[in-house]
Amino acid sequence: MDKQKVLDLKRTACDIRKGIVDATHAAKSGHPGGSLGAADIMAVLYFNEMNIDPAQPDNTDRDRFVLSKGHNAPALYAALALRGFFPVEDLITLRKQGSHLQGHPSMKNTPGVDMSTGSLGQGVSVACGMALGLKTNKSASRVYTLLGDGEIAEGECWEAFMFAAHYALDNLCVIIDVNGLQIDGATKDVMNIEPVAQKLAAFGFEVIPANGNDIEAIDAAFAQARNTKGKPSCIVARTVKGKNVSFMENKAGWHGKAPNDEEHSRAIAEIEKIANSLGEA
Repeated sequence: MDKQKVLDLKRTACDIRKGIVDATHAAKSGHPGGSLGAADIMAVLYFNEMNIDPAQPDNTDRDRFVLSKGHNAPALYAALALRGFFPVEDLITLRKQGSHLQGHPSMKNTPGVDMSTGSLGQGVSVACGMALGLKTNKSASRVYTLLGDGEIAEGECWEAFMFAAHYALDNLCVIIDVNGLQIDGATKDVMNIEPVAQKLAAFGFEVIPANGNDIEAIDAAFAQARNTKGKPSCIVARTVKGKNVSFMENKAGWHGKAPNDEEHSRAIAEIEKIANSLGEA
């Protein structure tokens, strides 16, 4: 990835973060913390990694993405809007009656959403089914799914991991967003998942540790996953919840709380300051 592409993706991640803040502020509800932390991953996925076409959202040859932690819908919606699946102006209709952007993604209502999600643990199982179906049909398409570290306390996730390894789903890339926090506090206190990398390796995955807030590290991790044959890949992406909004960073309280007017203004100003500091390639 050249310097200009890295810079473009960093700017896109800032735009995704602004979309997250705008959407949750307008809705007066939602999940900004984890969404902000995952913005860099979403930028690389939707603007560099996946084979997708906004003009043909249902193209059978496309790559698929399943947001297993469906409450991070603001990040997905912002990425889809910026990629051209629907107008950016729609973001401020989040969670409003009649909007196609509800609190969790709906494949029936939103262009670009490949699976309706929200009940934690189920998304990764669906992603496994998609990957097996594509592999059976000898398709070159890939499937990506993003899970939260709190989410993998669900036993269904581990059944899915066994399934993925058993069927050698090398067209599947699982991304675990490890920010260390969930709605009830620190993940290590609620249900410790560590050592998560060793556990996924024992389940038969190619495990790829990465800084989930570093564009180049994310891109390199996806490249390694694409080049892995004979088994599924898992990117263990360490992120900061609330990334790039100082008063939200590493605060469990921002898991599911929307910013008020003053907080909205502060958050947008901080993100714009970071965007403006990026300079030229």
